[in-house]
Amino acid sequence: MSCGAAAGGTGLEDVDVASQSIIQGVVVHDDGPVGNAYVRLLDRTGEFTAEVPTSAKGQFRFFAAPGEWTLRTLAPRTEPVDRSVKASRGEVAEVRITV
Repeated sequence: MSCGAAAGGTGLEDVDVASQSIIQGVVVHDDGPVGNAYVRLLDRTGEFTAEVPTSAKGQFRFFAAPGEWTLRTLAPRTEPVDRSVKASRGEVAEVRITV
């Protein structure tokens, strides 16, 4: 992926994508962004690794080691949603999560 604004996450202008494994995206409900949600990064065994809040635009980003991960999204008045994602060095894994 080239530098610049990404489809789901924030811009990547200041990120050396080639040396990173990036997982980013947006949390939506009824096609609108969900701010004040939390996205957790769980390793392949289900262990908690990290958590970030979504922006007002529902965006989130993780810098993760290459491999298989689970994103668990916790948003107000919704059930938790899990999504599997694969992180690869030099690539941006874009994820759209509907809650």
